[in-house]
Amino acid sequence: MEKNQQHVIGYLPDERPPIWKLLLYAIQQVIVMFPATVAVALITNFHISTTIFASGLATLCFIFVTGKKIPLYYGSSFSYIAAIAGLMGSEALLGASLNEKIAVAQFGIVMSGFVSIAAGLIVKQFGRDSIEKILPASITGSIAMVIGLTLAGTALSDAASVNGAIYAPDAQSALAVNLAWTVSLVTLLSTIVFSVYLKGFLGQLPLLLGPILGCITAFIIKLATGINLFKVLPETANSGIFALPVFTLPKPSLAAVFAIMPIAIATIPESTAHVFQLDIYVNDLARKKNSSKTYDIGDRLGQNLIGDGIGDIVAGFIGGPAGTNYGENISAMAITRVFSIPVLMAASVIAMIISCFSPLINAIYAIPTAVIGGLEVYLFGAIAAQGIAIMVEKKVDLFSAKNIAVIATIMVIGLGGQYAFGGNIPFFGIDVPCVAGAAIFGILLNLFLSIGEKKKAED
Repeated sequence: MEKNQQHVIGYLPDERPPIWKLLLYAIQQVIVMFPATVAVALITNFHISTTIFASGLATLCFIFVTGKKIPLYYGSSFSYIAAIAGLMGSEALLGASLNEKIAVAQFGIVMSGFVSIAAGLIVKQFGRDSIEKILPASITGSIAMVIGLTLAGTALSDAASVNGAIYAPDAQSALAVNLAWTVSLVTLLSTIVFSVYLKGFLGQLPLLLGPILGCITAFIIKLATGINLFKVLPETANSGIFALPVFTLPKPSLAAVFAIMPIAIATIPESTAHVFQLDIYVNDLARKKNSSKTYDIGDRLGQNLIGDGIGDIVAGFIGGPAGTNYGENISAMAITRVFSIPVLMAASVIAMIISCFSPLINAIYAIPTAVIGGLEVYLFGAIAAQGIAIMVEKKVDLFSAKNIAVIATIMVIGLGGQYAFGGNIPFFGIDVPCVAGAAIFGILLNLFLSIGEKKKAED
C-alpha cells in the first residue's frame, strides 16, 4: 500500500507542498487565471490592475468564508460582460467619466452577490438534495460543456492573433498570421506533451512550461523575422515601478440592479457544476493516494454559493468586475493533481502583488495572444470534458427521453446563442445571455418533465 501511495503524485486540499514547489504551482494558477480575468477587464473597460487585485482579494475571502475546505479560484466572469458593457455604454451614462461609469456598475455587481448568498442559504437550509432536484447532473454537466464550448471561438481567435489584434486577413500579412499559428501550436502541443509524458514534479507544471516555450518561440521569431507577436503596451501603461490599483466606490443605481443583478442566476449552475467537478477529482486523487479521508466538497455547495456571493461583494466594492470560481483553474488542478488550498492562497497573494507592480503587469500583459490562445484551446476543452465527467460519475441515463430533451436543448440554446447571436439571444425585446438562457430553460424544462415522476415511480 505504502509503495503504491508514494508513486501517486498530487496534493489534496489540506496538504501543503514544499515552499518552492508551492510558489511555482501558485504562479501557474495565476497564469491560468490571468487571460480570462484581464480579457473581462479589457472588454468592460475596468482597470486591469484593480481587476487582478480584486480577483486575489475575493479568492482569499472565499477561502476563509468556506473554512479553507473548497479549493477554488475566484475570477472575473464572462457571463456579466454584456450586461456591464451595455450599462456603461447606455445613454444615462453618456458624458460620465470612466470611473463614474465603473462606480455605477459596481453597485449592480455588489447587489448580484446577494443573489448567490440567498441561493447558498437555501441549500444550507434544505440540503444538497434540494439543489440537485433543481440542478441534476444532466443540467450541471451540460452547462459545463456549454461554458467550455462557447469559448472555443475565443480560443481560436486568440490563437491566430498578431500583436493582440484579432485575426483579420485584410489587416495582417499571411506570414504574420502563420507565425501566430506556429506559436499557438507550439504552446498547445508542448503543454499537452508535458502533461502526458512528464513525470514527477515537472509533470505538474505543464501549464507553466508550455506558455514559457511559446514565449521563447515568439522571441525567436521576432529575432529571425522582425515580426513582433508580443502585445504592445497601451500608451496609458504606467512606466514606474510601483503603482496602487485604482479603487472606486459603488454608486447606488436602480438601472445597475436591474441590468446586472439577475445575471447571478446564470452563475449558480456554473458554480454548482464546478463544485461537483472538484468533488469527483479530489476524492479520486484521495483514493489513488490510499487516503482514508473523504472530502465532502459536494456537500458544501451552500458554503460555496455564499462564498461566491461574498466574492462578488468584495470585488464590486473596490472596483473589480463580477466573478465566479474559474473552470480554467479547476482544469489546471485536475491536470496537475494539485488541489492544495495553500497553493491557491499563495496565488491570491501573488496576484495582489502583481497588480501593484507596473513592470510585472506590463510583462504579463505583453504575453503574445497566440500563446494564450494555444493554452485556451486545451483549458476550454478541458472544461467541456469535465462536464462529460460529471454525467458519467453521476450515472446520468442518456437513454432517458427526459434527460436527452434537457441536455439537447441546453446544448443548442447555449452554443446556438453564442455563434448565431454573439452570446446574447434577442428574446421578446430583451437580450438574454446564451449561458443564462440555456441554464434557465434547462432548469424549467427539467422541473416540468419531473411532474408526476414520483407517482409514476411508486406505481
